[in-house]
Amino acid sequence: MDPVISVKDLTKKYKQTEAVKAINFEVEEGEIFGFLGPNGAGKSTTINMICTMLKPTSGSIMINGYDAKKEKDKVRASIGIIFQENTLDEKLTANENLMLHCRFYGVPKDKRQERIGEVLEIVDLVDERKQRVETFSGGMKRRLEIARGLLHYPKVLFLDEPTVGLDPQTRSHLWEYILKLKEKEGITMFLTTHYLDEAEISDRVAIMDQGEIIALDSPTSLKDQLGGDMIELSTEDNDQALREIEEKVEGADVSVEGDTIHLKVESSDAFISSFIKTLEIPITRLNIRKPTLNDVFLAFTGRKIGDAKE
Repeated sequence: MDPVISVKDLTKKYKQTEAVKAINFEVEEGEIFGFLGPNGAGKSTTINMICTMLKPTSGSIMINGYDAKKEKDKVRASIGIIFQENTLDEKLTANENLMLHCRFYGVPKDKRQERIGEVLEIVDLVDERKQRVETFSGGMKRRLEIARGLLHYPKVLFLDEPTVGLDPQTRSHLWEYILKLKEKEGITMFLTTHYLDEAEISDRVAIMDQGEIIALDSPTSLKDQLGGDMIELSTEDNDQALREIEEKVEGADVSVEGDTIHLKVESSDAFISSFIKTLEIPITRLNIRKPTLNDVFLAFTGRKIGDAKE
């Protein structure tokens, strides 16, 4: 089966700046494909090119069997998009916003209210369909935008930073709706995010930095590439502790962030029994964990996602 999205040597240049640098990837039908990276990595530029809103400098994009350069209208008719910014008309009701979208996408008149009812049920907004959008909370607006993106039965739903600006509880609830949608409708989802927990739900993740895809695999496989355990500790004298680590631990993978020493080791049990017990400086805090996607990003780029600048 051909991939739903196929991107080959995709490049975007702005004068002397190369925002996207000859990237290649494919997205399979029914998967959640995550684009993880800091602000300014090139994620939104890439998604805008795939969705035909931005012309590539070079390279090719095939989506749902259509050439994104030559068949823009067919591409647009086969996808749904949830933008970073709110694009709803807040003076209209939820139903009126969705009806307007039905007209834009040519949903048959005799099917419009039925379809509106279906998508509002998916995002749990049936009872609010006659309320003006200006009365909605931020989470409700995002759910309505998701409903709008589903009205014309898209084969691929693009979610560009769908939960940016929302509080953690609302973000969590929104993802419940998105995952329910994937299970019920079987839609392929293309997600851009800089939230690590959101990227974790993806079937595969492409990590993007400075216009390049630096890693692409399932979240589990990416973390398994690092191997071992991550140890975080604080002591009464971190400088002295660092000197001891450098002297006693051959090839130590160590870094310092604030008052915390970070160590990557093959086995935390072996490390604690062989080294921590002999450390002369008293330990004030100790935490052991498995690698995260942030650790993966750090390993590939030398910095954490939160440290990267726009």
